[in-house]
Amino acid sequence: MSLIGKEVGDFTVNAYHDSEFKTVSKADILGKWSVFFFYPADFTFVCPTELKDLADKYDELREIGCEVYSVSCDTHFVHKAWQDASETIKAIKFPMLADPTGALARDFDVMIEDKGLAERGTFIVNPEGQICAYEVNAGNVGRNADELLRKVQALQFVAKYGDRVCPAKWTPGKDTLKPGLDLVGKI
Repeated sequence: MSLIGKEVGDFTVNAYHDSEFKTVSKADILGKWSVFFFYPADFTFVCPTELKDLADKYDELREIGCEVYSVSCDTHFVHKAWQDASETIKAIKFPMLADPTGALARDFDVMIEDKGLAERGTFIVNPEGQICAYEVNAGNVGRNADELLRKVQALQFVAKYGDRVCPAKWTPGKDTLKPGLDLVGKI
């Protein structure tokens, strides 16, 4: 069953961000683009490589009006300890959401119930709070923040120009398509 168009449920969670404990709620995501970046657990192996890759693209995502939220089923205390202990994780400037009850992971349908961990899921949420793109990877395969940035840019483009679509490998400034009878069978 697809999650495209699903509205994110109400939530309020603890987070570690900017060397402080904070709360993040659904109200914080409304009105802007968001990425929810679920990963299995802090102090693991693939996860820090992905989070560092995402941290390297964070400024570019923020420049286009998109906030990033990393999410695991760890507590906000564990997120702080991980940032304190790891040079790689110190590079993270986005909020690290704590989901120890798995409520967010369940809402996004990435909870691994028998392990108490989240799948490696990436969700792009529009300003209305609806999921408009997502992917879930096997736990042993990391994601690519370059492709995530491209997807956010493409989704923002089609949200702004509803009569256009972005073809494969589209990047800002490249040609788009205007669907119509004249294109049927021509591409």
